[in-house]
Amino acid sequence: MTLSRSIAVVDYGIGNLHSAHKALVHVGASATLTDDHEVIRTADAVVLPGVGSFGACMDALRERSLDGVVADAATSGRPFLGICVGMQMLFEGSEESPGVMGLGLIKGSIKWLPESVKRPQMQWNQLTIHRDDPVFDGSQTESDWMYFVHSLSAVPADRAMVVATVSYGTDVVAVVRSGSILATQFHPEKSSHAGLSMLSRWVTSIGGGR
Repeated sequence: MTLSRSIAVVDYGIGNLHSAHKALVHVGASATLTDDHEVIRTADAVVLPGVGSFGACMDALRERSLDGVVADAATSGRPFLGICVGMQMLFEGSEESPGVMGLGLIKGSIKWLPESVKRPQMQWNQLTIHRDDPVFDGSQTESDWMYFVHSLSAVPADRAMVVATVSYGTDVVAVVRSGSILATQFHPEKSSHAGLSMLSRWVTSIGGGR
């Protein structure tokens, strides 16, 4: 049974946004892929996916005048989930796209992965959980393996918001939590059972799951 709490998946016309939407529907969410400002404003929760470059994604968001709507949603206290570049866009800026401002909702920046490792990181990697969060079951098991595709990673000014990291040349931030905002560098929708379980727990935590 799909419950009634609505989730808006922001459609800004770039990247594979449909996979995130389909994964949410699969775990029982009442999710809508939309660029309608009013739908996003009135949704019970909002998801910002992202694939590609930081600058292209920010430009596409601004071209549809969705940057303000997304910022309002993320600061409204409603549950908000950023995925991959959708996570990076929440920060102030990125070394990938100098001069392009991010949404600035989380203090800090996006920096290149170390030159000592292959970029992008395109592989499964195991999370190390640093703090309790409703999206994880509290145990360190093989279910914590998630799928990553990225060349840059978040460096938040406040390390206390880091929920999980992975080891890839250095400790790479994989999950951050700032109030009602949750963001993941990995793709839960591409992470098989582990990713779908995480999405299911997030949906359940906002009262929107089966």
